[in-house]
Amino acid sequence: MLAMTPEQPLRVPFRKLRPDARVPSRAYSGDAGYDLAAADGATLLPGGRAVVGTGVSIVVPAGYAGLVLPRSGLAVRHGVSLVNAPGLIDSGYRGELLVPLINHDREEAFEVVPGMRIAQLVLVRAAEAIFVEAELLEESADGRGEGGFGSSGTS
Repeated sequence: MLAMTPEQPLRVPFRKLRPDARVPSRAYSGDAGYDLAAADGATLLPGGRAVVGTGVSIVVPAGYAGLVLPRSGLAVRHGVSLVNAPGLIDSGYRGELLVPLINHDREEAFEVVPGMRIAQLVLVRAAEAIFVEAELLEESADGRGEGGFGSSGTS
């Protein structure tokens, strides 16, 4: 069995921009995503969009990126998702976390109320890279090669 040593949790400085803003938090200790809550209210008409503030700014640690993802419950029950899923927060950004929501429901409007969990934040390592031009690329280990989207033939 592989022995694993626990990593120290990332320290992520944050600032409440409004007194009633909610700090990103996990529902369960093992969750990857930290819920982001609305600080603003908004009405999303069928097919409508709105950018909703969270009232929080954070410092994504150097070498990491923040990915803002939809909440599956909102998507399944109400058709509400993110316009740009996933949203990307670079480590240099210090502004308010904003969530661009879209209502995919064709008939029902959706009401965003302050305090409602509207998205989730996942912090991931982001490698620094140097892109080096090559005449030929080595073959992939799985044999896929240049096979693109849908190339496996499975549905």
